[in-house]
Amino acid sequence: MAFTAEAGFEVVERDEWSYSPTVGVGPLRFGMTVDEAVEAAGILGQTTVSECARDHAVFSPAWKVEVHRRGVAPSTPAVTAYVSQAVGLFCIAADAVHGPQVAYGGIPLVGRDLSELESDMIAYAETMDVHFCYTPEGYAGPDDSGVLMRGQLVGQVLRSRPLFMVTRDGAHTEWDSLPSEEYRVNGQSTA
Repeated sequence: MAFTAEAGFEVVERDEWSYSPTVGVGPLRFGMTVDEAVEAAGILGQTTVSECARDHAVFSPAWKVEVHRRGVAPSTPAVTAYVSQAVGLFCIAADAVHGPQVAYGGIPLVGRDLSELESDMIAYAETMDVHFCYTPEGYAGPDDSGVLMRGQLVGQVLRSRPLFMVTRDGAHTEWDSLPSEEYRVNGQSTA
């Protein structure tokens, strides 16, 4: 699937990854160690590993595995996987521009204009007689505790950046588990 060229954005071919709640996304499985995540993510491109800031004492140390697409000039990571010492891989973030496409109920979630994604989620909910939800920031997404929709600023447009998650040590919900690097205001990282 290709990212649509809009307002001068480059067209990027995307891999398509599947999502399975509480299991994982594409080749990445929740609970993997850092080494297992690096090996699995290596199919997409080159990986780098770094420690995450430890903002909350309740969480065990965590690392982020950043995956950069092969053949793409230096850019933001296509995928960022977060791994906790206590529970293993707990969060997978797909970049709005370079990340693989992941669908939910046939609706592409990655790199979408957030208003178009909202329209699609409403139509899906009405057709399937299911629910959808809004994040505290106002982004529409699946009514699935394992999918958190985030906004990523791409040029002047907010695009969808889904996070696929399970709870990590000491957390009650996925929102409580959100890595500090993924806190965003108006699509821009606050970390």
